[in-house]
Amino acid sequence: MSAPLLSIRDLAVEYRTGRGTVEAVRGVGFDVEPGRVTAVVGESGSGKSTVAQSVIGLLPPNGRIVRGEITLNERRLGETQLVGLSERRWRDLRGRCIGLIPQDPGNSLNPVQPIGKSISESLRIHGRPSREEVRDRVHALLEQVGIDDPIRRAKQYPHEFSGGMRQRVLIAAAIAGNPELIIADEPTSALDVTVQRTVLDLIDRLREETGTGVLFITHDLAVAADRADTVVVMRGGEVQESGPSARVLARPESAYTRQLMADAPSFGRLVTREPITVRARAETAIPGTGAGQGSAAAAEQVLEVRGLQQRFGRGADAFVAVDDVSFTVTRGTTHALVGESGSGKTTTGRAIAGFARPSAGSVRVFAAAEAAGGEGPGSGSGSRRGPGPAGGVQPGIEVTELRGRALREFRKTTQMVYQNPYGSLDPRLSVGQTLAEPLRNFGIGARREHEARVGQALELVALPRDFTHRRPRELSGGQRQRVAIARALILEPELVVLDEAVSALDVTVQAQILRLLAQLQQELGLSYVFISHDLAVVRQIADTVSVLQRGRQVEHGRTEQVFAQPQHPYTQRLIDAIPGASLASGHWQI
Repeated sequence: MSAPLLSIRDLAVEYRTGRGTVEAVRGVGFDVEPGRVTAVVGESGSGKSTVAQSVIGLLPPNGRIVRGEITLNERRLGETQLVGLSERRWRDLRGRCIGLIPQDPGNSLNPVQPIGKSISESLRIHGRPSREEVRDRVHALLEQVGIDDPIRRAKQYPHEFSGGMRQRVLIAAAIAGNPELIIADEPTSALDVTVQRTVLDLIDRLREETGTGVLFITHDLAVAADRADTVVVMRGGEVQESGPSARVLARPESAYTRQLMADAPSFGRLVTREPITVRARAETAIPGTGAGQGSAAAAEQVLEVRGLQQRFGRGADAFVAVDDVSFTVTRGTTHALVGESGSGKTTTGRAIAGFARPSAGSVRVFAAAEAAGGEGPGSGSGSRRGPGPAGGVQPGIEVTELRGRALREFRKTTQMVYQNPYGSLDPRLSVGQTLAEPLRNFGIGARREHEARVGQALELVALPRDFTHRRPRELSGGQRQRVAIARALILEPELVVLDEAVSALDVTVQAQILRLLAQLQQELGLSYVFISHDLAVVRQIADTVSVLQRGRQVEHGRTEQVFAQPQHPYTQRLIDAIPGASLASGHWQI
């Protein structure tokens, strides 16, 4: 039996921190075979990226390998022990023997350097080809990874490429030196499902054509199920179990692997939920603002979007980001907006939340107090009444007409939670200050009451009250997102727009946040507009769905109906691209 391409044995890595030494990886061992994919899966902090950085010699300055062996069996150089290599030897190996596809295409390409030059750097480092040879090789690589018109594209800059195209450029750079081992570190985590499938298909094709071995780092067990030959499950710096994918995923031995399987949305079953009432809102709301009126408002509409259009620019050069989108959301339910990047999802969400003024159309929000016949936020100037579904008069807040104070008051009714938990919190403020800020802005309660309200908001999202003194840098991604949700809920809104609110989280934390959102919806009668490119998550959480393509709504309806019987070819392509189909279909019996 031939030796593996990469062999890791008893690897241990530690980091020096201000609080002492932290052992991030302990006793890790596995192999990568030529022409095959080994996937290392686990939640954030499991040590999987540390292993990848160790293999390519790119640990941060405060990290070091304290024991173990990493052996590369490369055709051109033979067996090479990677631990303890000099930087000069590493420069010879990187790019030529080991290629790296990093996670974030937005931060991995030089923004002031043409694409062609970024790809050609490896060629110049590992040889002295002529300018013409480099140019021809760059064009061939761009064509190989599926980028059309490579001569023109090589002269363009990263901002002129979509996220999927930038990821293809990174793949082209990684394979420029024909390496035998490619390390793919979360290469598709920021991509929508169709682009993700395209990129993964490209990696598979290159692997089959060249016999390259792939070390695939991912938190997405569904992707590992579809693409990997071998799966290594890590937690807390240690290997929980490893082996052939079919065995590990069909008959997991570790309780942690079984939990990952249960948390992965692609493996879940569609749950049909009935609209809930807002009765619980009066009983469980954070005291202080008197929310909870309108307890009889069961199954009433909370949002109506009609003919929404958003144009950017003027005249013939205007770009239509959203074109004639219409849907309604029933109180206490979740409506999802899905589609690829650039489909108009976020633009629609911002119009609903009052952060963008659409070019045409109507966005009307119905507060529970209004549904009961009272006066809701914004019922003064800027709101209007219009015909209801039965032809009568129905109150509502016309968001597109709100200005000044009325728009400010509207924030009490509708809040927004953003995608990036690392960028949505002010690093200068403590958690307590962040949560109290909306109360201060709206003059809700005296200062002495804010502490109690903040503590209650933290308890609502299952965080300890002593988190009030922590700064964002002291929190994990999941904890930050819980704080962002608590900040949105502290004003007791009735409608929350969640813009890719779980896409930056690993599968375990993602599952925790989704369970939290479902629990809060049941307890508080919340309504959600859930924006996502992850159809597996949408299938799990949404009652109804709108499918957007290039700004137009191509399909909408109840989630189970749209997923079971998609009517539009674009919807079918999105559904077909959901990873984890082998397990979801029962191809592997667990």
